[in-house]
Amino acid sequence: VQLQASGGGLMQAGGSLKLSCAVSGRTFSMYVMGWFRQAPGKEREFVAAINRSGGTTRYSDSVKGRFTISRVNTKNTVYLQMNSLKPEDTAVYYCAAVYSVVVPSTPTMYNYWGQGTEVTVSS
Repeated sequence: VQLQASGGGLMQAGGSLKLSCAVSGRTFSMYVMGWFRQAPGKEREFVAAINRSGGTTRYSDSVKGRFTISRVNTKNTVYLQMNSLKPEDTAVYYCAAVYSVVVPSTPTMYNYWGQGTEVTVSS
């Protein structure tokens, strides 16, 4: 399984960005997908995750109400819509996948990782 994240960039506070993660392979619908982020000097942290069908989502408290995770299984793609961006959202964002029936928020539970896409939010 290979993951390719894209969509990062520079945005002013209050703006929006939409990240995409394209996944190779024919079993995309069997994977729980997650988004994580890592700011300079900090540990990688959970952002959002979505179950295999897209019917269940989880968010960190820091992004709840501002970010939305979604997936289109026919396109092998998961998205992260980020609204009302804040400078503290600045980080490298990673998508990740795990073959699972639960929706974990712990990075070590995920088996596959993309290369990351950088998001910078200026004040």
